[in-house]
Formats: sequence, structure tokens, C-alpha cells
Amino acid sequence: MITQLLRSPGTPDVGVLLRRWRDRRGVSQLELASRADSSARHISFIETGRAKPSHTLLMRFAEQLDVPVRERNALLIAAGFAPVFSETPLNDPAMETFSGELDRLLAVHEPNPALVHDGLYNVVGANRTLLALISGIADHLLKPPINTMRLTLHPEGLAPRILNFAQWRAHLLGQMERQISVTGSAALADLYQEVAAHPVPEGEPVLPAAYALPLYIEWEGRQLSFISMLTTFNTPLDVTVSELAIETFLPSDPETAAALRDMSGEVRPPEPGPGSR
Repeated sequence: MITQLLRSPGTPDVGVLLRRWRDRRGVSQLELASRADSSARHISFIETGRAKPSHTLLMRFAEQLDVPVRERNALLIAAGFAPVFSETPLNDPAMETFSGELDRLLAVHEPNPALVHDGLYNVVGANRTLLALISGIADHLLKPPINTMRLTLHPEGLAPRILNFAQWRAHLLGQMERQISVTGSAALADLYQEVAAHPVPEGEPVLPAAYALPLYIEWEGRQLSFISMLTTFNTPLDVTVSELAIETFLPSDPETAAALRDMSGEVRPPEPGPGSR
């Protein structure tokens, strides 16, 4: 009865969902059967509605197809089972320790800019350096929830400050395309269409490459250069946690590192003396 209430009238059958994920991953029925200790015939019966998978088998299919945690719940509901993965808001008392550690992690990254965003690139936390870098952009882009893709690609956002914007734009759109392919998220696809429609400035200068794709940005008359790093959580069992990512921007040259120290008011270490080793 509970799962009947959870399943809306428009929810596809579990066989339809399974076939979509198998097609999205490019895995044949025979290959999935081999991976999940099943048979191609049984998978065919499930996909055509002539059989229902057990809870255990469905979870094995989801694991082998790398179905996101949120969508594993959808598979379970479509098959008539209750969802097993919780979705706990970060402000829930049960998440107090986790949220506190995220805040401490962001603070520890200073003076390097860092933020935490969810699966739709909405910012759920940021440190002081990151907030300083985005100051002065259009107010409507800073209203919660702040979205990193809108913030970066909108003409009234960071776009005019990014010196290699066309290069960075291509990187971000490619990142979104890969995530849409992995998750099948319609909301993320809508966001992609929105931000991809913004114009690309012409006459972009050719800037030197680094050991990874740099973000060149102008800030208060200085040219800053960053390398970005994304971190996710290992084996998440909660939908909220599964969709979080920590993005850190590391300075890619000494000038940027010095500017960040100045920005944070950090005291620089003394230069080594003549007799220092």
C-alpha cells in the first residue's frame, strides 16, 4: 500500500526504467546478466513486463549499471518496493555533525576559494575567499540558492571577469553533459539549456596553459590563475550526500598564491637568510 502511494500515476514500469539505464550505459542484456548473476532471458522478461525482479536482483542491476542513489530509489518504487536510501536535508539535526565538518573543511581550505554544491550546482556552503571573489556581480545571481553555473556563465556574473571564458565555458558545459549522461536528470538538462544559451564574448586572448585547465580571472586589477578540483563522497547511502561535491580552487602560479594571502590577511613566512638551508 505504501509503495502504491509513493508511485505516481505517471511513473514508468520498472522494466522500462531498467531498459533506459541499460541503454544509457551501453550494456547488453547478456552483459548485464553476466555481471549480475542473472540470465538475458530473465532480464528480457523484466523489461517487457512479463516478470518482476526481486529486491536483491534489482539492487544488483543498479550497482552494475552505476545508477545514481536517487534513481535507485525510483527503480525500487517502480518495482513495488519501498525506497532504501534516505534524503536528509543538511539542516536536519541528524546531519549536524556532517554539516559542521563541511564548514570546517571549507574554512581549512582558506585562503584558497572553496565551495560545496549539490547535484544541480546549487551552492550549499562557501568559504570567505570564494565569497570575496564573487562580490560585485548582479544581485539576482546572489539570491539563494546561488547556482554556480548561472554565476559563472551569465553575462552579469563572472563571465566578463574570466579571461579565458570560451575555454572555461566549454569545460563547464562538457562537465554538465557528462553528468546528464550519468544521471539522466531532466532538471540538470534544463539548466544546461539555460546557461548554454548565454553568448560567448569575442576576441578572447590566448593565455598560457598549465598542468591542468586553468581558470584565469580578473579580480581588483589582478590576474588570478586557478586549477579546480572536485571531491565527492565515497559510497554514499543518503541521496543528499550522494549529490554533494566540494570544489576547491588552487593557485596555479606564485602571483595568485600571493594575492590570496593578501586577500586573507595571512602573514607571509620570512624569506630565508643567506645561511639558511
